[in-house]
Amino acid sequence: MATLESDAARGNERAEGAEKKIMDIEEELKVVGQNLQILEVGEEKTIQREEKSQEEIMELVYKLKRSEYRGEQADMHIQRLNVRIDQVEEDLLTEKYKIKKISDEVNQTFEIFENMAA
Repeated sequence: MATLESDAARGNERAEGAEKKIMDIEEELKVVGQNLQILEVGEEKTIQREEKSQEEIMELVYKLKRSEYRGEQADMHIQRLNVRIDQVEEDLLTEKYKIKKISDEVNQTFEIFENMAA
């Protein structure tokens, strides 16, 4: 009987130890579950940030392409203006030569009249 009581006592001790292990494991499982939930929320937030970042990148790429296009258009406009300036300068020079030629002819005419009058 003493053996049975000692066996029962050892069985109770083992059962209590097993129950304590089960409670510890359940507590650990609860902590792991909470950590998993925190990680899932963090993952969702990370995915949202990544999607937002991708949208911003796409918007910035679009703005960059628009700016590059506007820059190219501005360069072409400047080139056209430079060509026009060159044409106006040539026209101005041509007109100056015409005025000089007419002025010379008028001076010659006055000289002829002066010589006739003298």
